Amino acid sequence: MDTEIFRSLIVNRRRQLQALDDDFSAGTQAVELDQTRVGRLSRMDAMQMQQMNLESRRRWRRELVALEAALTRLDQGDYGLCMACEEEINPKRLEIDPVAVLCINCASRKEQA
Repeated sequence: MDTEIFRSLIVNRRRQLQALDDDFSAGTQAVELDQTRVGRLSRMDAMQMQQMNLESRRRWRRELVALEAALTRLDQGDYGLCMACEEEINPKRLEIDPVAVLCINCASRKEQA
């Protein structure tokens, strides 16, 4: 398996997420509660948008942690091995999800449990 292809996928995705995180930081600022400047419905919309942005950031940060872990596995030579059965994960699965830690058989068994 050519791990450099996967390293490139992981590094590029990490770069994308870091850029998104920087772009959305303004959308997570506290919502102004001054009723003389902003109406109640506008504040509610702003609060809803703020929560959506915060949840997006949480998901991106979780993915960043998984990407860092994948890079660590690459550096240690463990990348592409199933953490449950220690068999090689299909490279096509890793192309779709480069942070996958389970082969398709172990992943489907885990979902059924």
